[in-house]
Amino acid sequence: MKIKLYNSLSKTIEEFEPISDNTVRMYSCGPTVYNYAHIGNMRAFLMADLLQRVLRVVGKYDLQWVMNITDIDDKTIRDSRIGSEAWLPEMGEQTESAIDNLKMLTEFYFDSFTEDISSLGIDVEDFYALPAATDYIEEMQTLIKQIIQNGYAYIASGSIYFDVAKWRQSDTYGKLFKIDFDNFKSGTRIDTDEYEREHVSDFVLWKAPKEGEPQWDFEIDGSNYPGRPGWHIECSAMEYELLGLPFDIHTGGVDLKFPHHEDEIAQSKAGYGCEPTNYWVHNDFLEVEGEKMSKSAGNFFTLRDLIKKSLDPLDIRFAMLSAHYRTKYNFTHDGISAARKARMRIQEYIYDLMDDSNSGKNAFDVAKLRDSVFGELGNDMHTPKALANLFVFMNENKAMEADLESKNEMLAFLNELNHIFAIWQFEQRPTTEKLIPSEITKLAEARLQAKKDKNWALADELRAKIIDAGYLIKDSKDAFEIEINS
Repeated sequence: MKIKLYNSLSKTIEEFEPISDNTVRMYSCGPTVYNYAHIGNMRAFLMADLLQRVLRVVGKYDLQWVMNITDIDDKTIRDSRIGSEAWLPEMGEQTESAIDNLKMLTEFYFDSFTEDISSLGIDVEDFYALPAATDYIEEMQTLIKQIIQNGYAYIASGSIYFDVAKWRQSDTYGKLFKIDFDNFKSGTRIDTDEYEREHVSDFVLWKAPKEGEPQWDFEIDGSNYPGRPGWHIECSAMEYELLGLPFDIHTGGVDLKFPHHEDEIAQSKAGYGCEPTNYWVHNDFLEVEGEKMSKSAGNFFTLRDLIKKSLDPLDIRFAMLSAHYRTKYNFTHDGISAARKARMRIQEYIYDLMDDSNSGKNAFDVAKLRDSVFGELGNDMHTPKALANLFVFMNENKAMEADLESKNEMLAFLNELNHIFAIWQFEQRPTTEKLIPSEITKLAEARLQAKKDKNWALADELRAKIIDAGYLIKDSKDAFEIEINS
């Protein structure tokens, strides 16, 4: 089945054609490992996971999927400094080596990242590579030298900058994002890794070190320029080394279009002679309760924060995947509760299909359903329409009314679909107790104790949490019963 994708480069939906016959090479911008990834980050990672699964299952392609790990940038350096308030005891004892401290901090958060994405249903085994930027310093230096040699970079105050004005004489700068050049002044330089969209300036490829920062030697024409790479150059070098240029697909959030991805295009072509990729696929922003997520607004959440609030990460996965990736996603507790109900509805349908004791006589047209669901998934990953088709079918075709052949066909299709959504279980219906997460049971037990203590306010608060998580609690004398709110 053919796959269609919205290409941010052409700004149109295109039929996907891989460079090689059946292997798709895909690169995703990964986390900066200085802290736990927040749910806005997670949406981008889930979109990339959805895409690689659709390519494998619907398109029948083999995948080489690379996601980079940014372990050297302004933030990782800031938080790994000696005496940093962000340093955690579990990272180990800081040393006199800035590079060693950087490694300890970033390796701690890399391990946390892989734990988090695994709980969200992203299989680490699906990655072709998860490269750390600090393992590709020499490759970055080689690329920077080539950009200098080709006349598109210069050295100033010990740092090396990409010459945007010079590049604009040869090629377009602003292929992904419309840039206002009215206030652009040639030679204006920016040293920070991240900056506002309004700042069009020469960007740093190699940064001269500040006191106490990690640094690497960099010899150019007999002179040494110690320092560390700028953020943008890291991806270009790792893409080239691991996938070769051009590769098929590059993914990331819309916030990365400029400057990060725009700079990738420029420096890759200036150094390697070709653009990095044929298809740019970007997901839109995530909001919380209709507002931009920020720490100052009190609506900034990591996945771990939400799990502590008794939200199931698989419900979060399903909620995010149920929205089209190119629309803004509004994260709400009501939305997660609705996603849980929808997820469990399909799960109950699977249990009914697996119940051999009850079979009907109806023959289901599973092939038609498969074509409609996979057709929408292949059409720019339109998960809302794909799931709508599935639910319409389920409404019209009760599992217990299917004949044995249709049951088996339907189970085979849903199992195939689960290779994309990765949220359902294919086993006999468990007991009610097994369906209730331990976190919910603990809340119910705490509520029972609060009632015994006559702490009615706390009891009401805990009951609200249980309901918000999608469960019902029924009381009896000195006991309780939890049910799934279906």
